[in-house]
Amino acid sequence: MDQDIIKSLKGLFTIVVVLGIVVMVLLGGVLLLQQHPDVLVSPKEEDTTIPPPLVSENLVKDGVHVATGLVAAEGYEMVIANCTNCHAANLITQNRGDKEHWEKLIDWMQETQGLWDLGKNEQVIVAYLAEHYAPVQRGRRANLSEIEWYELVE
Repeated sequence: MDQDIIKSLKGLFTIVVVLGIVVMVLLGGVLLLQQHPDVLVSPKEEDTTIPPPLVSENLVKDGVHVATGLVAAEGYEMVIANCTNCHAANLITQNRGDKEHWEKLIDWMQETQGLWDLGKNEQVIVAYLAEHYAPVQRGRRANLSEIEWYELVE
């Protein structure tokens, strides 16, 4: 009978020791993760490359880049390379603004939409946009001409 109790106590002691070791290993792991949370994550290099533009056709007809509808003038290729990666070209062609408007829009895209730093290209892009997509003065319509007037018959 005493042998059975001693044998049971040894088994219980072994279980307690094993559980203690397991708890110590788990606590050590938790402490390690708190101190170095990136241990389980492989280091990932930030992708800083600029993706290629979605528009690859380069056909220009009547001074307009066919694939985008942009005026084919100095700087339009830079606009395609930097702007059409994220949005369609018609977001450009349907808007109008002066230099300050386009600069503010670029700043907004950089602050909120993840647009990269355009560097020296920003001046070229803004100059292109301000010249070809400048505000349009709207006034009265032009007078009608070449109209064949007729008299009303009562």
